[in-house]
Amino acid sequence: MDFRYAICNETFEGWDHARVCRFVAGLGYAGLEIAPFTLAPRITDVSRERRRDLRRQAEDCGVTILGLHWLLAKTEGLHLTSADEATRRRTAEYLVELARCCRDLGGDLLVFGSPAQRRIPAGATREQAADYAVDTFRRAAPGFADASVRLCLEPLSPPEADFINTAAEAVAILDRLDHPNFALHLDVKAMSTDGPAPELIRRYAVRTAHFHANDPNKRGPGFGSTDFVPIFRALRDSGYAGWVSVEVFDYSPDPETIARESLRTMRECAAQV
Repeated sequence: MDFRYAICNETFEGWDHARVCRFVAGLGYAGLEIAPFTLAPRITDVSRERRRDLRRQAEDCGVTILGLHWLLAKTEGLHLTSADEATRRRTAEYLVELARCCRDLGGDLLVFGSPAQRRIPAGATREQAADYAVDTFRRAAPGFADASVRLCLEPLSPPEADFINTAAEAVAILDRLDHPNFALHLDVKAMSTDGPAPELIRRYAVRTAHFHANDPNKRGPGFGSTDFVPIFRALRDSGYAGWVSVEVFDYSPDPETIARESLRTMRECAAQV
Protein backbone atom coordinates (compact mmCIF):
# COMPACT_ATOMS: atom_id res chain seq x y z
CA MET A 1 0.00 0.00 0.00
CA ASP A 2 1.40 3.39 -1.00
CA PHE A 3 0.67 6.40 1.19
CA ARG A 4 -0.63 9.66 -0.25
CA TYR A 5 1.41 12.58 1.07
CA ALA A 6 0.21 16.15 1.43
CA ILE A 7 1.32 19.33 3.18
CA CYS A 8 -0.49 22.33 4.62
CA ASN A 9 -0.19 25.56 2.65
CA GLU A 10 0.29 27.95 5.58
CA THR A 11 3.80 26.48 5.86
CA PHE A 12 4.67 28.62 2.82
CA GLU A 13 3.88 32.04 4.25
CA GLY A 14 4.12 34.76 1.63
CA TRP A 15 4.23 32.37 -1.33
CA ASP A 16 1.59 32.62 -4.03
CA HIS A 17 -0.55 29.55 -4.57
CA ALA A 18 0.87 28.58 -7.96
CA ARG A 19 4.43 28.65 -6.59
CA VAL A 20 3.43 26.43 -3.66
CA CYS A 21 1.82 23.92 -6.02
CA ARG A 22 4.83 23.79 -8.31
CA PHE A 23 7.25 23.35 -5.43
CA VAL A 24 5.41 20.62 -3.53
CA ALA A 25 4.68 18.73 -6.75
CA GLY A 26 8.37 18.84 -7.58
CA LEU A 27 9.21 17.23 -4.26
CA GLY A 28 6.66 14.47 -4.73
CA TYR A 29 3.66 15.60 -2.69
CA ALA A 30 0.33 14.69 -4.25
CA GLY A 31 -1.92 16.84 -2.07
CA LEU A 32 -2.22 20.31 -0.59
CA GLU A 33 -4.28 21.22 2.46
CA ILE A 34 -5.51 24.82 2.65
CA ALA A 35 -5.94 27.10 5.66
CA PRO A 36 -8.81 29.45 4.71
CA PHE A 37 -7.15 32.50 6.27
CA THR A 38 -4.39 32.23 3.65
CA LEU A 39 -7.01 32.95 0.97
CA ALA A 40 -9.11 35.71 2.56
CA PRO A 41 -10.37 36.94 5.94
CA ARG A 42 -13.60 34.97 5.33
CA ILE A 43 -14.14 32.15 2.89
CA THR A 44 -17.15 33.95 1.43
CA ASP A 45 -14.70 36.58 0.14
CA VAL A 46 -13.17 34.00 -2.21
CA SER A 47 -15.07 34.26 -5.47
CA ARG A 48 -16.11 31.32 -7.63
CA GLU A 49 -13.65 32.51 -10.27
CA ARG A 50 -10.80 32.59 -7.75
CA ARG A 51 -11.72 29.11 -6.54
CA ARG A 52 -11.61 27.80 -10.11
CA ASP A 53 -8.19 29.39 -10.60
CA LEU A 54 -6.80 27.88 -7.41
CA ARG A 55 -8.05 24.43 -8.37
CA ARG A 56 -6.72 24.72 -11.91
CA GLN A 57 -3.28 25.87 -10.74
CA ALA A 58 -3.05 22.85 -8.43
CA GLU A 59 -4.32 20.37 -11.00
CA ASP A 60 -1.95 21.73 -13.64
CA CYS A 61 0.87 20.63 -11.31
CA GLY A 62 -0.69 17.25 -10.58
CA VAL A 63 -1.66 18.31 -7.06
CA THR A 64 -5.03 17.70 -5.39
CA ILE A 65 -6.43 20.30 -3.01
CA LEU A 66 -7.70 17.72 -0.54
CA GLY A 67 -9.54 20.06 1.79
CA LEU A 68 -9.41 22.81 4.40
CA HIS A 69 -8.22 23.05 8.00
CA TRP A 70 -7.87 25.81 10.64
CA LEU A 71 -11.52 26.37 9.70
CA LEU A 72 -12.42 29.17 12.12
CA ALA A 73 -8.95 30.59 12.76
CA LYS A 74 -8.78 34.40 12.60
CA THR A 75 -12.56 34.76 12.30
CA GLU A 76 -14.75 36.80 14.64
CA GLY A 77 -18.16 36.03 16.08
CA LEU A 78 -18.00 32.29 15.39
CA HIS A 79 -17.77 29.58 18.04
CA LEU A 80 -18.59 25.87 17.99
CA THR A 81 -19.51 25.61 21.65
CA SER A 82 -21.15 28.97 22.27
CA ALA A 83 -24.03 29.04 24.74
CA ASP A 84 -25.70 31.53 22.40
CA GLU A 85 -27.97 29.87 19.84
CA ALA A 86 -27.54 32.65 17.29
CA THR A 87 -23.76 32.24 17.42
CA ARG A 88 -24.07 28.51 16.91
CA ARG A 89 -26.37 29.10 13.95
CA ARG A 90 -23.90 31.56 12.36
CA THR A 91 -21.07 29.12 12.95
CA ALA A 92 -22.97 26.27 11.31
CA GLU A 93 -23.80 28.46 8.32
CA TYR A 94 -20.14 29.42 7.95
CA LEU A 95 -19.04 25.78 8.18
CA VAL A 96 -21.39 25.03 5.29
CA GLU A 97 -19.80 27.87 3.30
CA LEU A 98 -16.41 26.29 3.98
CA ALA A 99 -17.74 22.95 2.73
CA ARG A 100 -18.94 24.58 -0.49
CA CYS A 101 -15.55 26.20 -1.05
CA CYS A 102 -13.85 22.88 -0.31
CA ARG A 103 -15.99 21.23 -2.99
CA ASP A 104 -15.23 24.03 -5.47
CA LEU A 105 -11.50 23.55 -4.88
CA GLY A 106 -11.79 19.83 -5.57
CA GLY A 107 -11.54 18.65 -1.97
CA ASP A 108 -13.77 16.58 0.26
CA LEU A 109 -12.40 17.09 3.79
CA LEU A 110 -12.76 19.73 6.47
CA VAL A 111 -10.50 19.33 9.51
CA PHE A 112 -12.01 20.94 12.60
CA GLY A 113 -9.27 21.98 15.00
CA SER A 114 -9.67 25.71 15.77
CA PRO A 115 -8.99 25.49 19.53
CA ALA A 116 -9.84 29.13 20.25
CA GLN A 117 -13.28 28.72 18.72
CA ARG A 118 -14.24 25.59 20.64
CA ARG A 119 -13.41 26.44 24.23
CA ILE A 120 -15.81 25.56 27.01
CA PRO A 121 -17.86 28.71 27.68
CA ALA A 122 -17.42 30.45 31.01
CA GLY A 123 -19.71 28.87 33.57
CA ALA A 124 -20.52 25.87 31.38
CA THR A 125 -19.62 22.24 31.98
CA ARG A 126 -17.82 19.97 29.56
CA GLU A 127 -21.12 18.13 29.04
CA GLN A 128 -22.88 21.37 28.13
CA ALA A 129 -20.08 22.24 25.70
CA ALA A 130 -20.57 18.86 24.05
CA ASP A 131 -24.30 19.56 23.71
CA TYR A 132 -23.55 22.92 22.07
CA ALA A 133 -21.01 21.35 19.68
CA VAL A 134 -23.43 18.61 18.66
CA ASP A 135 -26.12 21.23 18.02
CA THR A 136 -23.80 23.29 15.80
CA PHE A 137 -22.68 20.26 13.82
CA ARG A 138 -26.24 18.98 13.36
CA ARG A 139 -27.24 22.34 11.90
CA ALA A 140 -24.37 22.08 9.40
CA ALA A 141 -24.80 18.40 8.53
CA PRO A 142 -27.26 18.82 5.61
CA GLY A 143 -24.89 21.31 3.99
CA PHE A 144 -21.97 18.92 4.33
CA ALA A 145 -24.02 16.18 2.71
CA ASP A 146 -25.05 18.48 -0.15
CA ALA A 147 -21.39 19.36 -0.78
CA SER A 148 -20.21 15.73 -0.43
CA VAL A 149 -17.70 16.88 2.17
CA ARG A 150 -16.80 15.19 5.45
CA LEU A 151 -15.88 17.12 8.58
CA CYS A 152 -13.07 15.44 10.52
CA LEU A 153 -13.10 16.21 14.22
CA GLU A 154 -9.61 16.74 15.60
CA PRO A 155 -8.69 16.05 19.24
CA LEU A 156 -6.19 18.66 20.47
CA SER A 157 -3.80 18.63 23.40
CA PRO A 158 -4.14 20.81 26.48
CA PRO A 159 -3.38 23.60 27.14
CA GLU A 160 -3.94 24.46 23.47
CA ALA A 161 -7.54 23.29 23.81
CA ASP A 162 -9.76 22.59 26.80
CA PHE A 163 -12.40 20.62 24.89
CA ILE A 164 -12.10 17.38 22.90
CA ASN A 165 -8.62 16.55 24.14
CA THR A 166 -8.72 12.83 23.35
CA ALA A 167 -9.78 10.57 20.52
CA ALA A 168 -12.32 8.98 22.86
CA GLU A 169 -13.98 12.36 23.44
CA ALA A 170 -14.13 13.01 19.70
CA VAL A 171 -15.63 9.59 19.01
CA ALA A 172 -18.27 10.13 21.69
CA ILE A 173 -19.42 13.24 19.80
CA LEU A 174 -19.28 11.39 16.48
CA ASP A 175 -21.45 8.65 17.98
CA ARG A 176 -24.02 11.23 19.04
CA LEU A 177 -24.03 12.77 15.56
CA ASP A 178 -24.28 9.35 13.88
CA HIS A 179 -23.89 10.94 10.44
CA PRO A 180 -21.81 9.71 7.48
CA ASN A 181 -20.35 13.17 6.81
CA PHE A 182 -18.51 13.26 10.13
CA ALA A 183 -15.33 11.35 10.94
CA LEU A 184 -12.24 11.38 13.17
CA HIS A 185 -8.95 13.13 12.49
CA LEU A 186 -5.72 12.03 14.18
CA ASP A 187 -2.61 14.18 14.67
CA VAL A 188 0.73 12.90 15.96
CA LYS A 189 1.44 15.97 18.09
CA ALA A 190 -2.01 15.86 19.67
CA MET A 191 -1.82 12.12 20.31
CA SER A 192 1.34 12.66 22.38
CA THR A 193 -0.85 13.59 25.37
CA ASP A 194 -3.50 10.94 24.69
CA GLY A 195 -1.48 7.75 24.56
CA PRO A 196 0.98 5.87 22.32
CA ALA A 197 0.21 6.96 18.76
CA PRO A 198 0.43 3.47 17.21
CA GLU A 199 -2.10 2.13 19.71
CA LEU A 200 -4.51 5.00 19.10
CA ILE A 201 -4.19 4.61 15.32
CA ARG A 202 -5.08 0.93 15.52
CA ARG A 203 -7.90 1.50 17.98
CA TYR A 204 -9.60 4.24 15.97
CA ALA A 205 -8.57 3.39 12.41
CA VAL A 206 -12.10 2.52 11.34
CA ARG A 207 -13.26 6.01 12.33
CA THR A 208 -10.27 7.95 10.97
CA ALA A 209 -10.57 9.83 7.67
CA HIS A 210 -7.51 12.09 7.82
CA PHE A 211 -4.06 12.16 9.46
CA HIS A 212 -1.53 14.87 10.31
CA ALA A 213 2.16 14.01 10.55
CA ASN A 214 4.18 16.22 12.89
CA ASP A 215 6.23 16.06 16.06
CA PRO A 216 5.23 17.12 19.60
CA ASN A 217 7.88 19.83 19.26
CA LYS A 218 5.58 21.46 16.62
CA ARG A 219 7.93 20.66 13.75
CA GLY A 220 7.75 18.18 10.91
CA PRO A 221 8.54 14.47 10.78
CA GLY A 222 12.27 13.97 11.28
CA PHE A 223 12.74 17.29 13.10
CA GLY A 224 12.15 15.80 16.55
CA SER A 225 12.50 12.60 18.54
CA THR A 226 9.33 10.84 17.36
CA ASP A 227 9.95 7.50 15.68
CA PHE A 228 7.61 7.41 12.69
CA VAL A 229 8.32 3.78 11.77
CA PRO A 230 5.82 2.37 14.32
CA ILE A 231 3.34 5.06 13.27
CA PHE A 232 3.51 4.09 9.60
CA ARG A 233 3.38 0.42 10.57
CA ALA A 234 0.15 1.07 12.49
CA LEU A 235 -1.31 3.02 9.56
CA ARG A 236 -0.45 0.23 7.15
CA ASP A 237 -1.60 -2.58 9.45
CA SER A 238 -4.91 -0.85 10.07
CA GLY A 239 -5.56 -0.35 6.36
CA TYR A 240 -5.61 3.44 6.56
CA ALA A 241 -6.16 4.72 3.01
CA GLY A 242 -6.41 8.48 3.55
CA TRP A 243 -3.91 11.29 3.24
CA VAL A 244 -0.84 11.71 5.42
CA SER A 245 -0.50 15.48 5.61
CA VAL A 246 2.39 17.45 7.12
CA GLU A 247 1.24 20.19 9.51
CA VAL A 248 3.80 22.20 11.43
CA PHE A 249 3.55 25.11 13.84
CA ASP A 250 7.25 26.00 13.93
CA TYR A 251 8.23 27.26 10.47
CA SER A 252 11.99 27.12 10.98
CA PRO A 253 14.37 26.86 9.28
CA ASP A 254 12.40 27.53 6.07
CA PRO A 255 9.46 26.06 4.14
CA GLU A 256 11.67 24.38 1.54
CA THR A 257 13.62 22.43 4.17
CA ILE A 258 10.48 21.57 6.14
CA ALA A 259 8.72 20.18 3.09
CA ARG A 260 11.71 18.34 1.66
CA GLU A 261 12.96 16.72 4.86
CA SER A 262 9.49 15.84 6.18
CA LEU A 263 8.70 13.96 2.98
CA ARG A 264 12.08 12.25 2.95
CA THR A 265 11.59 11.08 6.54
CA MET A 266 8.07 9.80 5.92
CA ARG A 267 9.12 7.87 2.82
CA GLU A 268 12.11 6.33 4.59
CA CYS A 269 9.99 5.30 7.57
CA ALA A 270 7.22 3.89 5.37
CA ALA A 271 9.82 1.90 3.41
CA GLN A 272 10.94 0.19 6.62
CA VAL A 273 7.46 -1.15 7.34
